[in-house]
Amino acid sequence: MLLLAALIAGCGGGGGTKTSEIPGGGSVTPTTTQAAKPPAGCTAVAKPAPKKEGGQKKPKAPLASGKTYKLTFETNCGSFTVQLDTKTAPNASASMASLAKAGFFDGTFFHRIVPGFVIQGGDPTGTGQGGPGYKTVDKPPNGAKYTLGVVAMAKTGNEKPGTAGSQFFVVTGNAGLPADYAVLGKVVSGLDVVKRIGQLGDSSEQPTFTVVIKKATVS
Repeated sequence: MLLLAALIAGCGGGGGTKTSEIPGGGSVTPTTTQAAKPPAGCTAVAKPAPKKEGGQKKPKAPLASGKTYKLTFETNCGSFTVQLDTKTAPNASASMASLAKAGFFDGTFFHRIVPGFVIQGGDPTGTGQGGPGYKTVDKPPNGAKYTLGVVAMAKTGNEKPGTAGSQFFVVTGNAGLPADYAVLGKVVSGLDVVKRIGQLGDSSEQPTFTVVIKKATVS
């Protein structure tokens, strides 16, 4: 990747107008070109119709302390599980758990896939502009590292560090990003699935195969 410190971005609020920024300062409105043959480990599915953004209620309190929370994403390329970091990102963790319980992520797809860098999803519209209709903020710890398997929240370049909506990214390589993104947690199961999905993008950061989040569950 050129400019590894370039921004991971995506509007997380309702009614945003900015598209996801790409390394080098450009922007992209994601589209998906379906591969002729499903990659190994994946099954072909239809690209979901865009869902309405916004309309979700912001949690009033963080998740209960003293417990471990996991968020599992079931996709047509397999499932992976993220253990939420409720200490580092209590607000984003509570928000993502609430959205998952509401079925917000079900029937959405990974709209941005950058091989060797990240996979990005959580946008109901699939455009890189959508979100739940609210924002949370969890200031990332100094020296936060975005390494393989780390899951963090996407934001636009002009938002304060740790701002989050519903869009998240999973690191598939050494991202080399600054400590600007709320660290949601880390993949504790299904890292092979994440790597599989991470190969399904092209040089313009567009998916080459539709990867749909069939269901997101909290445990």
